[in-house]
Amino acid sequence: MTFLVYAGAALAEIAGCFSFWAWLRLGKSPLWLVPGMGALALFASLLTLAPADAAGRAYAAYGGVYIVASVLWLWIAEGARPDRWDVAGAGICLAGAALILLGPRG
Repeated sequence: MTFLVYAGAALAEIAGCFSFWAWLRLGKSPLWLVPGMGALALFASLLTLAPADAAGRAYAAYGGVYIVASVLWLWIAEGARPDRWDVAGAGICLAGAALILLGPRG
């Protein structure tokens, strides 16, 4: 369940931020901001569902998932194939996220 929460949050955050990118950098209509702001609100609400004892830990673990999702967005939505450095960096970040989320705590 945690992975689904993080994956949904990452998709919502990236889509919301991309709407601002499209408006400011790609010259799209300001109407792109309406679904973007909705996506960012969804992102924030999904992240509250993360099963962590502290918000900071939930956000830190989410960061690794966000990075992997961003590399996938690069490939799927923007059509730019990730290189080996993108893949290696994303893998390292995901391993760090797993360590933060799943590490034994006393």
